[in-house]
Amino acid sequence: MKKITLPVIFSLLAHLPLHAQLHLDTSAYLQKNPGIYSLIIAKNDRVIYSNYYNHYGVNSLFNDQSLTKSIVSLLIGIAIDKGYIRSVDEKAADFLPELKADSDQRKQAITIRQIMNQASGLYHENLEQLGAFLSLPDPSGLVLKSPLLADPGKEFHYNNAATHLLSVILTKSTRMDTRSFAKKFLFDPLGITEFEWEKMRDGYYDGCGLLSIRLRSTDMAKIGLLLLNKGVYNHRPIVPAQWVALIFHPDIFYSTGWGFDESTYALCYYHTTYKGVPLTYGMGWGGQFLILIPSLNVVVVTNENSADAHAIQQSVTFIHRIFPLIFDQLSSLP
Repeated sequence: MKKITLPVIFSLLAHLPLHAQLHLDTSAYLQKNPGIYSLIIAKNDRVIYSNYYNHYGVNSLFNDQSLTKSIVSLLIGIAIDKGYIRSVDEKAADFLPELKADSDQRKQAITIRQIMNQASGLYHENLEQLGAFLSLPDPSGLVLKSPLLADPGKEFHYNNAATHLLSVILTKSTRMDTRSFAKKFLFDPLGITEFEWEKMRDGYYDGCGLLSIRLRSTDMAKIGLLLLNKGVYNHRPIVPAQWVALIFHPDIFYSTGWGFDESTYALCYYHTTYKGVPLTYGMGWGGQFLILIPSLNVVVVTNENSADAHAIQQSVTFIHRIFPLIFDQLSSLP
C-alpha cells in the first residue's frame, strides 16, 4: 500500500470528517456539550478521528490561549539552532538591557529557561485584573522594571507577563518580529497559511496567550505530529531534534497544581503519567489542548470555549470525562 504523506492526510481533512476507527460520537460529553468546538486525533501519522461541533468547521481559527506559549517554545528552539540565541541558559539580560541596568543584580542572572519554566521571579500579572495589564502601554517594560517577587529559579509561579518577554527576546535576537519568524521557519514549512496573531501594546506579538495566536485545529495537529516525528515534517527538519528531545524529557521542571493530575511544567509544556503512560501536553485556558502520547504515537487536539464563566469547567470535563474515553479506545487499537 502506498504510504500517505502528512500533507495529503491534512488535505483530506478539508473535505471529509474521519472517525471510522474510534467510536466517540455517542458520548453526551461531545454531542451535548455546548463548549466543545473541535476534536482531532492522529495515530501513526494518520488522522483517525476528526469532528467539529456547535457550528464550527475545519477552516475555523480558534483562540488557542496559552498554547501560544507552546508555539513560542518551538520558535526559541529554532532560534537556538540557527545561532540567534546561544542556548536556553543564556542570560535574558543579553537581549533586555533593562535587566542589566537594574540595581537588583539578581535580575542579571535570569535565564531564558527560567522564563520558559515560569520560574524567573519576575513580576506577574494579577489574573483578576488582566484587562488592566493588557491596557498598559508598555507591559513588557513593567515586568522588567518591577521588583523581583522571588529569587530566579527558586519558585514556580505561572506568569503570562514574564512569558511575553520570550517574544521580545525573539524579536531582538533575530531582528525579525515573532510573527514573521514563525511564518518563515515554522508555519510556511508546515503549510500553515491561515492564522491570526495580535500584538501587545508594547509593539511585540503576544508571547504568552493573553491575546493568543489563532490556528485551525488541523494545523495544531500538524505541530503535534511534527514533535512526534522529532521535528521533521515531510522529510524536512524544522525544529531541531535536540530541542524536541528536551521538550519531551526536560532536565529541570516544576510541579503544577492544575491540568492532569501530578503534572510538571518545563519549557512551556506540561508532563504527566496517565494510567502508566507518559503524556506531554500544551494547555490553554478553557480547554485548548495539544496532547502528545509518544508510546502510542498519538496526537490529540481539541479547542473549546474560552469564555471565563465556563473555562475551568471546560478543562475539567475534557480531562476527566472526554479524554478517558479517548484514551481507553486508543489503548485498544493496534
